[in-house]
Amino acid sequence: MSPLETFVDRLSHILPSDRIATDTGTTWAYGMDNSRLHHAADVVVFPEGHDEVAEIIKLAAACRLPVTTRGRGTGTAGGSVPILGGVVLVTDRMTRVIDFRPEDRLIVVETGLINAELQRIVGEQGFFWPPDPTSNALCTIGGNLGCNAAGPHAVKYGTTRENVLGLRAVGGRGQTIKAGSQTTKGVVGHDLTRLLIGSEGTLGVITEATLKLTPLPETRHLLRAFYPDMHTASRAVSRVMAQPATPAAIEFIDGNALDLLRTNSQVAIPASAGAMLMIEVDGDESCIDGVVERVLTAAGDERAAITVAKTAVEQEALWAARKALSPTLRQVAPKKINEDVVVPVSRIPQLIETLDAIAARHAITIVNFGHAGNGNIHVNLLIDPDDPKQMASAEQALDEVFSTVLALDGTLSGEHGIGYVKRGFIDREIPPETLALMHGIKAVFDPLGILNPHKKLPDPPTGDPPR
Repeated sequence: MSPLETFVDRLSHILPSDRIATDTGTTWAYGMDNSRLHHAADVVVFPEGHDEVAEIIKLAAACRLPVTTRGRGTGTAGGSVPILGGVVLVTDRMTRVIDFRPEDRLIVVETGLINAELQRIVGEQGFFWPPDPTSNALCTIGGNLGCNAAGPHAVKYGTTRENVLGLRAVGGRGQTIKAGSQTTKGVVGHDLTRLLIGSEGTLGVITEATLKLTPLPETRHLLRAFYPDMHTASRAVSRVMAQPATPAAIEFIDGNALDLLRTNSQVAIPASAGAMLMIEVDGDESCIDGVVERVLTAAGDERAAITVAKTAVEQEALWAARKALSPTLRQVAPKKINEDVVVPVSRIPQLIETLDAIAARHAITIVNFGHAGNGNIHVNLLIDPDDPKQMASAEQALDEVFSTVLALDGTLSGEHGIGYVKRGFIDREIPPETLALMHGIKAVFDPLGILNPHKKLPDPPTGDPPR
């Protein structure tokens, strides 16, 4: 028998037949994610717990088959696409809440649980889990862990790494890995928790997570501010972040995006506006007005137009411009290349100016929005995928975007991960000596190189196993 046939035969003694799929329809469907890359799997498996995952990895290692782990496939970097075929391990049946202790501000869950469902469960007890990516209605906790996902509230509450106490995972030989603890303090051993988070399934398959919970704030107020340009808006962001009352979120939209909204939506945008900030402030009812006043003072400018919304209805009206943006982008161009670069906050205007120049030079549309409080900018190249010339221009423009980000002391990805599509740029940011250390770490966790190969890092020097 071939290695694949041997794997399926042995696995049939562990999993029921309805959780092992080799038919073309299933293997084709699980060969893509939101990056639109596609490589069909050879077999798709649906474990229902840690022990089954461990057995699957042991069999895959024995048969030398690559394993790609996925939840709901919402990633945009190709991280869950099985580049070499092999096994796709789907976690979306692993949805149990193993332990929930509000008194300790923690919950232990399997990693196939949907982010929004987790928020519902903990919200009933007055808590939330801070990572809140845009795809939270679909994305799994495992996906959040794999990419170190964040969202708008990371500016105050941190990314996934700051909100996880411990993990249970399976390494590349099928061995069980225990990382972290159920306490907020702990220095026993090396910090494998933070190492596994953001590793995109290349070091281990995370099966269970102990999540640190945060009490829901009593109230939220929302400020919407229009500024004449990004320089003015960026200075406002710096002032807001320099005062003690840290906002829960600071979102921004650049002038190009506002122009698109003016011509392609019903949202009213002032003619003088060249940038927009959405600033959310949360906290206790007893002191929220003082916090809002301090943020207003910091964000204020003689040329700024600021509106404050206190009720849910008022806030929904203010969010209209931001929510109208994604549908508008789909009207402008059939394809959107979306990157999530990060630069120091003070250098956001320089980045936006350079992006405008890149767009003009290559005759493509680039619009930018994102999380201004931590410099995480979503750069959107709007193109026609059926136009070869435009596609070639977009590739050149993207290369220049990454070069610009690194020249500004930024980083190539804030929360979308590296996956397959960005790995060719990684050696621009990480020097060879450091990459060698990372490949060494990979070899310890996954000596056969079967876990999500050709992801996260460039391939190691010739002669080593693909990783």
